[in-house]
Amino acid sequence: MIDKLEEVERRFERLTADLSNPEILADTAKLQKVSKERAALERLVETFRTYRKVLADLSEVETWLASSDPDEKAYAREALPGLKEQREVQESALKILLLPKDPNDEKNVILEIRAGAGGDEAALFAEEVMQMYLRYADRKGWKADILDMSAGNAGGVKDATVTLSGDAVFSQLKYESGVHRVQRVPATETQGRIHTSTITVSVMPEAEDVDVQINPADIEMQVMRSTGAGGQSVNTTDSAVRLIHKPSGIVVKCQQEKSQGKNRAMALRMLRAKLYDMEQERIRNERDSMRRGQVGTGDRSEKIRTYNFPQDRLTDHRIGLTVHNLPAIMVGNVDDVITACRTHYQAEALKAQTGSGRPSGEA
Repeated sequence: MIDKLEEVERRFERLTADLSNPEILADTAKLQKVSKERAALERLVETFRTYRKVLADLSEVETWLASSDPDEKAYAREALPGLKEQREVQESALKILLLPKDPNDEKNVILEIRAGAGGDEAALFAEEVMQMYLRYADRKGWKADILDMSAGNAGGVKDATVTLSGDAVFSQLKYESGVHRVQRVPATETQGRIHTSTITVSVMPEAEDVDVQINPADIEMQVMRSTGAGGQSVNTTDSAVRLIHKPSGIVVKCQQEKSQGKNRAMALRMLRAKLYDMEQERIRNERDSMRRGQVGTGDRSEKIRTYNFPQDRLTDHRIGLTVHNLPAIMVGNVDDVITACRTHYQAEALKAQTGSGRPSGEA
């Protein structure tokens, strides 16, 4: 593992030097490529340097144990447990950073939220969850755009499609896909009974042109008037666009922009992401049962999480996590839950890699 990490460090140093190279600075494409690769290695190299310093400190302290100086020996006995613990922490961090990368981790996301069982209450909760993710995105500094949204009969949303753009968005949100269940007393409930409703969340990596090739002849485009609360171009022009991909039957709709052309371009982004996600799912389903079990835990058909308002409790059923303070979570303070899911699945991937007989840290 050390040899591999030293090789990565040398590559990182070469890339750092390249950022001062006038030839690269003059070429925007090269500069972006170098900057992106360097940024991808930075955390690993920083962790390795910390680990190497801990090893050096540990080696020095261990020599003091044999010292004839009683003060040095006493200091060594006191410092040794802490340094050993630091070594284990840094080793674990390095093994996770050396896991094979998900090629989609750096991609932006198309997020779909749909009301499920529960009627009006499901639509109300769907809007609350959408707002939760939008506020979380704002905290992370991501750019969010609502591409399409259909209102529920009594408020809320029946379905919504949002793009989230920023630094490694998919890596943060990829475990959010699935059925989210809410348990609470609806505002319309006169007997005070707790109702259970569900919504579905789909998190898809946004595909690029090179990821998915779409034959224009396979697309049927329909235009219609935008729907909404009114305003310029809403309900007055045929600017909303619906695309039907005939081979797959996928239908997407976008009405965000006033321009029909811009809406068509955004609808194509949505269609490309759906086709890419469909292909990724086909590949996942072909993997062996163990691997499919790990990756498939975010399947949209599964109940992944329950929001129990009477008990002020959120439970993630996949990882056995229970947290409280739902009001804070619903206004975007969901980072602890998202981080816990990522940490759990990283640990599962690490166990699977170790169990497969591959050396720890092999990418």
